[in-house]
Amino acid sequence: MAASRPLPAPRARHAPEGEPEGWTLLDLVRAVCEVTDDDREVVAVVLGLLRSGAVRLTGSFRGERF
Repeated sequence: MAASRPLPAPRARHAPEGEPEGWTLLDLVRAVCEVTDDDREVVAVVLGLLRSGAVRLTGSFRGERF
């Protein structure tokens, strides 16, 4: 289920050392869609990244729980 390629870095949203990168939900979904065409896999990967704390959301969904 995990993508074989690393996700591209978010555009101009670099986090301080030791903190997760900040992504808008749209940027995160678009990045995952670049490595898979399976909608279920997109949802699973995005939720996994958010729940694990590997990424954090910026923009409208900042601070929301999934």
